[in-house]
Amino acid sequence: QVQLVESGGGLVQAGGSLRLSCAASGSIFGINAMGWYRQAPGKQREAVASTTSGGRTNYADSVKGRFTISIDNGKKTVYLQMNSLKPEDTAVYYCNADLRSKYSVNYSRWGQGTQVTVSS
Repeated sequence: QVQLVESGGGLVQAGGSLRLSCAASGSIFGINAMGWYRQAPGKQREAVASTTSGGRTNYADSVKGRFTISIDNGKKTVYLQMNSLKPEDTAVYYCNADLRSKYSVNYSRWGQGTQVTVSS
């Protein structure tokens, strides 16, 4: 059973920083990519940033230059460093992992979400 456990959310003032972590555990044969999504009240879930296990990254335009995603393959952990936070970054942030079984079958898992609130 694969689990993703997120941490690092909280309340911060505009302009501040937070670092989110997401650790994958369980029977994991391989990691293709890991990423972060967010969902604000009344809005659809949107992609924020992603990285392959090889370090190729992708960012939403709204966070480019402010957020940095990184991965520690040995720890099976992905991080999201969020700087210059804005009130519009307020959302529940979800971790997603694109994994690979020993039979080369790809599958996805989600974390439970962590709340990020940015006050103005």
